[in-house]
Amino acid sequence: MRNAPSPLPRRSLLMGALAAPVVLRQARAAEPVDVELVLAVDVSRSVDQQEQELQFRGYAAAFRDRKLVEGIAGGPLGRIAVTFFTWSDWHIQEHLVPWTLIDGSESAERFAAAIDAAPRRIWLYTSISGAMDFAGRLFGRGYEGTRKVVDISGDGVNNSGRPLAEARADALAAGIVLNGLAVVDRTPQPWAAGMPPLDSYYRDEVIGGPGAFLMVAEGFEAFETAVKRKIIREIAAIPISGPLVEYA
Repeated sequence: MRNAPSPLPRRSLLMGALAAPVVLRQARAAEPVDVELVLAVDVSRSVDQQEQELQFRGYAAAFRDRKLVEGIAGGPLGRIAVTFFTWSDWHIQEHLVPWTLIDGSESAERFAAAIDAAPRRIWLYTSISGAMDFAGRLFGRGYEGTRKVVDISGDGVNNSGRPLAEARADALAAGIVLNGLAVVDRTPQPWAAGMPPLDSYYRDEVIGGPGAFLMVAEGFEAFETAVKRKIIREIAAIPISGPLVEYA
């Protein structure tokens, strides 16, 4: 009877395994888009339930607008990636609608419907710096835009979190364009005594980067018109050079 072959030494098995062909799973390439657009919406205490609803409806209506869809189609690639979150205190940001590819009316409607269905919550303070930091961490998740844009809408100045100038500088160093949508109440408020005019504050302290601009809504009633015009401009193929303030 022939003797059974002796088992191979462990070292031989290890060398054989190392010599075997290795199949590596390639990382999925990021999908190119014209713009990676982050929508950052203020839900601090100064924004009541009715005003918050006007903000949500305004963003949803913008993505149902035929001109916006046509603007997306007119870009070099004809598609953008967009996501939506709310912000308040330095540590409170809610990522309500994940990154979504928009390349036509159907995908735009799905994004609008997701905003309609998102929960409405009101918090306390106003941390624009926290919103910038959170927005910056959202890029690089499956899409690669020729431009990275953060759209910050709000009705107050930074009063929570780290200094706004630091967060703004970090975002600009990362190649992010910061646009603003300031909701201005011209009625004098006791708590606003000594504060700079909000449109001037957003122009000087918030927006920045190539083609950055500020849209100003005269009250939340003008928000829907302002946000439509703003997003259409943000998805334009050629960014506007230099800061710009426009009133809706």
